[in-house]
Amino acid sequence: MSHTEHDAPILRTSTRRVGKMLAIIIGIQIVGGLIFFMHYDFWNSYLPIAGKLQEQGAVTGGATQGQATGKTVNVSLKFVESPDFKTYAFNALSGPDQNPEIHASVGDKIVFDVTNAGKSFHAFAITDSKEGTGPAIDGTVIGTADNPMKPGAKGEITFVPAKAGEYFYICAVPGHRELGMVGKIEVTEASSGGASGATVAPTGNKVEFSLSFVMSSDFKDYAFNTLPGQPGHNPDIKVKSGDTVTIHVKNDSKSFHSFGIVTDPDNPTNVLWNSALKSADNPMKPGETGDVTFVAGSSGTYHYICTVPGHATLGMDGNFIVE
Repeated sequence: MSHTEHDAPILRTSTRRVGKMLAIIIGIQIVGGLIFFMHYDFWNSYLPIAGKLQEQGAVTGGATQGQATGKTVNVSLKFVESPDFKTYAFNALSGPDQNPEIHASVGDKIVFDVTNAGKSFHAFAITDSKEGTGPAIDGTVIGTADNPMKPGAKGEITFVPAKAGEYFYICAVPGHRELGMVGKIEVTEASSGGASGATVAPTGNKVEFSLSFVMSSDFKDYAFNTLPGQPGHNPDIKVKSGDTVTIHVKNDSKSFHSFGIVTDPDNPTNVLWNSALKSADNPMKPGETGDVTFVAGSSGTYHYICTVPGHATLGMDGNFIVE
């Protein structure tokens, strides 16, 4: 072969191929951008690791929740702000209703019903830290600084203090606690003589109540006396500690039921004070009636329920309040 001869060049690509490759890359970017912005709310709601740890109570150094003893303390709180956004608080900007102090004992179940009644974004948490945003106690968070409660949003959490001491309910959005959104929770040791659910000596006072099991025709709503939304639905029963209580029960439904007073409606097997009438294994038949008499124990808020598993969750759950 002559030194003037050369091999034909091998083309690795071409202008046309480069153009196609660029078009494909740009197309993928455009489609990806469209998918991102079409689902922006979803991506924006994702919590970074720090937020997840706070929400799950996994930040080290925080207090933990304890075992509930049966007494329930119900607390309603609202985030509020002044028109100039200089003052933040719970329930009221001033006066006795502002940031109400809560008193409870170890093991009491404190149920917080929280509403964002302001025009800004907030997040609820309970902490034992005397300043700052936490760490939050496990299970006491509604929203986070990254994914806060919007105006008008509501939520509920339960806090069962495991030890005596001073706790705080706060807005966990940085800076809001310092502007006034902080309230105190004082927790004392439970009295050994007045533990929730404990039996007490009868006082001789006798009271009577009547309840009936009722259900909707489609079997979706379960209740006592009347269906949800009707007068007399799951009425509160209030008695004094030591009262001898008689409850007349009738099964006005087409299903089988049983009755009892419990501390936790999710645990229908732990019936207090010999208040059980029938049982899940031997329930009341439709149309059947029965009476149960017992002595109300220590003060607290308990639950009268249908002790057939699942029926309390479906609505057969009323407050039994011992004063």
